[in-house]
Amino acid sequence: MPFHLTYPKVVALGGGTGLSSLLRGLKHFPVDISAIVTVADDGGSSGILNRELKVPPPGDIRNVLVALSEAEGIFRDLLQFRFQSDEGGHYLDGHSLGNLLIVAMFSLTHGNFVEAVENIGKVLNIKGRVYPACPHATVLHAQLQDGRVFKGESQLAFQGSRIQRVFFDQDVHAEPLAVKAIENADVIVLGPGSVFTSVLPNLLLPEIAAAINANTRAEKVYICNLMTEHGETDDMTASQHVQAILDHGIERVSKVILNEESLPTDVLGRYEAEEARPVINDFDKLREMGVEAISARIANLSDGTARHDPIKLAAAVYSIALGSV
Repeated sequence: MPFHLTYPKVVALGGGTGLSSLLRGLKHFPVDISAIVTVADDGGSSGILNRELKVPPPGDIRNVLVALSEAEGIFRDLLQFRFQSDEGGHYLDGHSLGNLLIVAMFSLTHGNFVEAVENIGKVLNIKGRVYPACPHATVLHAQLQDGRVFKGESQLAFQGSRIQRVFFDQDVHAEPLAVKAIENADVIVLGPGSVFTSVLPNLLLPEIAAAINANTRAEKVYICNLMTEHGETDDMTASQHVQAILDHGIERVSKVILNEESLPTDVLGRYEAEEARPVINDFDKLREMGVEAISARIANLSDGTARHDPIKLAAAVYSIALGSV
């Protein structure tokens, strides 16, 4: 009888650069990867393509596809290449080649965004699968702590008041393949990334939240950001990040991965100018919430910024995955 090696099934939900960092590291580990990516981005190239060509915003999807690709070097750089004319004002300015390729495939698949993403994944020879959280673009709304309500993901962090909750004001439904991946997962990872604008938009889709809650076998892991974000998570502690997830429909987070590495003064100074500070790891409060805190040195400070190190972060997730099967 042939022997079939079974890898732990890891499903990661998010958007932005945080999810891509995790996946860039995770593809080097023996796990079965599924990435579920928000389609609520309305800024930059993604927003323009959505408004003018009615394609779901491709930017976060592109970053995830590139992160999981086995193609290295110049091919990866080509997909991330962003057009910028010398004189400015050209209609291609600001668009990345990868975004345009996704738009082209969207047209070739007669408007089937899920199939378009799958086909680009085949071209890039990605490890794993990538699903948009919703097969159509979604418009994110937020209620701020001062009571005001705004719409548009790109606008929510610049209103001078911390976000209290996010929501959709339309009837939106999740991509069924994404839901199925969650149902079969051994580990469900939320983040890293902007909590209210990258992580929570996925959880607002009722089928996704229901699937996460129904999968009582899977470890449910939140990867906490290294720094707070001005206008979004000002002064929020690790437990408050977790609470935001619970407040948006998730019944339980079993583990949270935290950074234990001290950040250099020059890096802190750079973020201080942006009114961002290291997230406080309030272990006692997490323990009261029934969440296991896992501390690790997961920061990458090589370029003078504080970001998650892809390999170190993936190793922390992999250790959880090993214990889940």
